[in-house]
Amino acid sequence: MKICLVSPYDFMHPGGVTEHVRHLAAELRERGHSVTVLAPSSRVGDDHGIPGYVRIGRSVAVRGNGSVARIGLSFHLVRRVRALLAESDYDVVHYHEPLVPALPITVLRFHRGANVGTFHAMARRNLGYYYGRPFLKRYFNRLHAMIAVSAPARDFVARYFDGDYRIVPNGIDCSRFNPALEPVPSTRTPGQATLLFVGRLESRKGFPTLLEAYAAVRRERSDVRLVVVGDGPMRWGYERQAEALGVPDVQFSGFVGGEMIPRYYASADLFGSPATGGESFGIVLLEAMASGVPVMASAIPGFSQVVSHERDGVLLPPKQPEVWAGALRALLDDPARRRRMGEAGVHKARQYDWSRVVDEVLDVYREARLRARSHEAAAGVHSQVPGLG
Repeated sequence: MKICLVSPYDFMHPGGVTEHVRHLAAELRERGHSVTVLAPSSRVGDDHGIPGYVRIGRSVAVRGNGSVARIGLSFHLVRRVRALLAESDYDVVHYHEPLVPALPITVLRFHRGANVGTFHAMARRNLGYYYGRPFLKRYFNRLHAMIAVSAPARDFVARYFDGDYRIVPNGIDCSRFNPALEPVPSTRTPGQATLLFVGRLESRKGFPTLLEAYAAVRRERSDVRLVVVGDGPMRWGYERQAEALGVPDVQFSGFVGGEMIPRYYASADLFGSPATGGESFGIVLLEAMASGVPVMASAIPGFSQVVSHERDGVLLPPKQPEVWAGALRALLDDPARRRRMGEAGVHKARQYDWSRVVDEVLDVYREARLRARSHEAAAGVHSQVPGLG
């Protein structure tokens, strides 16, 4: 098939949806499909040399849901989008967050073939969906199939746009994330277990909960250290907080590239993700689990879809560092329990391997193409009936 993946987010900026699109494109190409990715970017020009990627406009930073998204907001896309669609004749266009302005909506407006939309986000509310529903509904109705990455993501979008959503989770490359990788030397200290955090340093990721829990434990014992991977607007403040608490052995590694990040996971003995909400799916949890690392995660809907409490990790209430400290102590004191959880996590992660996820996505594509042809045939009959043309 000729497939086009459309994302509203800056393709050169790290993020969950962008990584999903990158991996999905690669897996589809491995299956012999032709894949084009349309997305904005402010970091590269049109002559970037990235296979299959077509840069459509620049991106701007927009705050929302406790985070910052870099999306393309230019509405002067019509001429280029129409030309691309006319010359490419895609079998399927797959939109990631199809109702986020402006690129997905523009492509939806003009593409006449099968349209598939994946909804990734989850939040308590979306004012754009609420107030823009009358306008957005016409574009939502152009989708022939809808995917949600989790039950919370489905329930969130269905509050505004009712439809037949199929849950297809985010994927993970279990050959890339695995326990056998060589650890990063700077993250290991003899006699200390390594507690790892991976994520953007912003408020909704809840890092202070983990830092305060770690600080409480380090006041009593010295057999653990904390490694923080990620960057973001609050990094400076978190570094100052660690200094103010007088917490030793906290390593802020900053942004880590794609080749190194699996080795950081393989270096850890424990993984902590204390997000406060707004997470539709715990991909970082799966990356840790695939690496054989037991996880401590917030008991929020998106994470509860992934972690089985007391089997491959523990689910803890967000924003309660004293509870997290207790869980950390218990896991440090029980290596056998950590080992059992790590082994169960590897088994769980294999269920989300991209090889399985792509099978499900391709099945949705087939359904969408059948529906598109059915709608086209019905429209043709409609135009030929006297009085209905």
